Amino acid sequence: MSQQASREASLPDGESGLLAVRDLDAGYGDLQVLSGVDLDVRDGEHVTVVGPNGAGKSTVMKSVFGLTTYMGGSITFAGEAIHERKPEEIIHEGIGYVPQNENVFAGLSVRENLEMGAYVLDEVPEDSLRAVYDRFPILEERDDQKAGSLSGGQQQMLAMGRALMLDPDLLLLDEPSAGLAPDLVDEMFDRIDRINDDGTAVLMVEQNAKEALRRCDRGYVLANGQNSYMDDGDALLADDEVRQQFLGG
Repeated sequence: MSQQASREASLPDGESGLLAVRDLDAGYGDLQVLSGVDLDVRDGEHVTVVGPNGAGKSTVMKSVFGLTTYMGGSITFAGEAIHERKPEEIIHEGIGYVPQNENVFAGLSVRENLEMGAYVLDEVPEDSLRAVYDRFPILEERDDQKAGSLSGGQQQMLAMGRALMLDPDLLLLDEPSAGLAPDLVDEMFDRIDRINDDGTAVLMVEQNAKEALRRCDRGYVLANGQNSYMDDGDALLADDEVRQQFLGG
């Protein structure tokens, strides 16, 4: 690990993050994917995880949301341990999650999909629905349209909108630009930036590593299920070892 790229491996002494992952071991069944992973997200921060295919990036995301087999270490959110909680419990803590694949209910309308984002409540909060429509006006225009008939970019907006229905403190995004036409990728990143600017912390796994690191506050590079490099996004982009090993030079 380079000296420069590793200097932000953890937060300064005495500073607590919104999300703190420590020495995490996790996987699926008997298959261990992550080994000793550390990661922090401060309140309101935008953090990106990059790395080669099979590095364990999505497994980190799923582990935070309670979708993997916990094998050791800890995950705390707002000071509470969540590494052995179920997703429906984690949602109540203030975390929203947008998976990479199958992230909308294709047979339901746009509005029904958004209402599903608030299924843990007794009734759908109209102010949350209004806030999502204000953020993504195209969704209001297609309120009654089946989600499966939307474009890829519109489906990604719908998936993010559903995750925002409970006004989470932290939004988890797994490969939000995957499958989008090149001309839509920047627009998607811009929307994520605005969500973050409005105060929601973002933890994002992204294949478009250079652009993701340009936009984030801090980045983590994973390889073989372990931390390889951790630093400010700009510092990682400027690090020769990171560029050669993970960013194509």
